[in-house]
Amino acid sequence: MTDVDFRRGTADDDRPCFDVFVEAAVDLSRRIGAPWDPDPADLWTRMEPLYRRLGDEAAEWWLAQGDGDGQVIGYARSVARGGLFELSEFFVRPGRQSAGVGRRLLELAFPSDRGEVRAIIATPDLRALSRYYRAGTVVRFPFVSLNGAPAAAGDATDLEIVRASTDDIGTLAELERAILEFDRGPDELAWLIEQREGYLYRRHGQAVGFGFIGLSGSGPIAALDSADQVPILRHVEARAMALGRAEVSFEVPMVNEVAMRHLLGRRFRMDPFMTFLLSSRPFGQFDRFIPFSPPFIL
Repeated sequence: MTDVDFRRGTADDDRPCFDVFVEAAVDLSRRIGAPWDPDPADLWTRMEPLYRRLGDEAAEWWLAQGDGDGQVIGYARSVARGGLFELSEFFVRPGRQSAGVGRRLLELAFPSDRGEVRAIIATPDLRALSRYYRAGTVVRFPFVSLNGAPAAAGDATDLEIVRASTDDIGTLAELERAILEFDRGPDELAWLIEQREGYLYRRHGQAVGFGFIGLSGSGPIAALDSADQVPILRHVEARAMALGRAEVSFEVPMVNEVAMRHLLGRRFRMDPFMTFLLSSRPFGQFDRFIPFSPPFIL
């Protein structure tokens, strides 16, 4: 690795890091037989706000850069949410993998002494999974993308549906802590409310769940009672339809029986490109939680 420099990332590195992600993800998708061929310019338009946010809130952000041409070879980034320390991204360009670059990036961005719980949403890249086990995390379960055409809400519900505002950040955080054990903090919740339509769901005046939907993705979605995910998902679908989305996708933990059965019953299709939750210990109630999509963070 004598031709590689490692340095911290800055706001100017968002687009170069995105380009590494696309190149690595396209290569991996082809290797596992589920080819993905996005339009990078269109994808960047949709994902730029997320990349900016991940950069702004990064606990650690490190780049590997060629010392000859200055090209970004790979990068890794993590976020901290109280005691939850999460690796949000870890990508190395094809052709530069398995040469020690990834190992060093992971050491820098996901140090072993950070976090009460350490978590990763990982691709099925076997080399990366091997590194994550050496980093002290274990696969807990897979996520699957369920994709389908949104429809109107249909059946009536006894839930009161309220558009979330920044005044509701405390309630959203309390719900997330009750379900996930950690909350994403007031700044990120405010960002979510700005970027996506957010809704609180109440029964008899008490908040029992929340859901987010936007033009660029869905989630997070959560319910104190797993059965309440059905009316929440129906409402989120209806909002996706109202926003003009021809298709909506949910990143569903496969331990979430209620959401899986409901969406499969709605004829949603499972994408063959799965991801996995790894963590240093079990945490959260993922039978009643659907994370942020695209699946960079919970």
